Amino acid sequence: MENNNWVDHRLAALNQDWQPDVQRALGQLGQRQAAEARKRRGWTWAAAVTVTAGLCIAIFPTPRAAAQRICETCGGFIARQVAYTGHDRKAAPNFTLTDASGRRVRLSDYKGKVVLLDFWATWCHGCKTEIPWFMEFQDRYKRSGLEVIGVSMDGEGWKAVKPFIEQHPFNYAIVVGDDALAKRYGLDSMPMTLLIDRTGKIAAAHVGMVDKGSFEKELQALLDQRKS
Repeated sequence: MENNNWVDHRLAALNQDWQPDVQRALGQLGQRQAAEARKRRGWTWAAAVTVTAGLCIAIFPTPRAAAQRICETCGGFIARQVAYTGHDRKAAPNFTLTDASGRRVRLSDYKGKVVLLDFWATWCHGCKTEIPWFMEFQDRYKRSGLEVIGVSMDGEGWKAVKPFIEQHPFNYAIVVGDDALAKRYGLDSMPMTLLIDRTGKIAAAHVGMVDKGSFEKELQALLDQRKS
């Protein structure tokens, strides 16, 4: 009864000429229905794209590797790190590649040095963040026996790499790798950085951006180890 009295009171307070705006109400209803329809179409499209991408990744190995590299690099994924000690260390696969000037770069020639081997690409944001750090390390520890080698995995090869290194001069060797080299090193995402000891064995592998401070300590410890 009290509720009814309240409603009667509110209605009496309204202007007697008031009439509901039917056209406006219908217009608002139509807009809301259109928005809901667009939302449903958007979800349908997203689901279709996801299914298609999943099928491509499952069927074709090359798109699968590319998708892993792009998704992990751009998604800010958590870095994976593996450190090897003593007999657990295995020899780093040897390679012979050429730099932009045609000079031969052969990994086996670096025995006796600690090698920071960085797999990177011009489109990889994490890689470009790390490059100044590695240049810093090259300057700081070269006399202690460090050599940095950057292996670009750009699909366009030197066509993409040369303009980049002209704009961003490096103080260490840059070469261009291929799918065969990526397979030998188990490369499935970038950045990937390896530390190779003075005997040519892999001491540590980092997939994803390194933590600069802890990585430098790891590098210093490796430089301090005597050649066996």
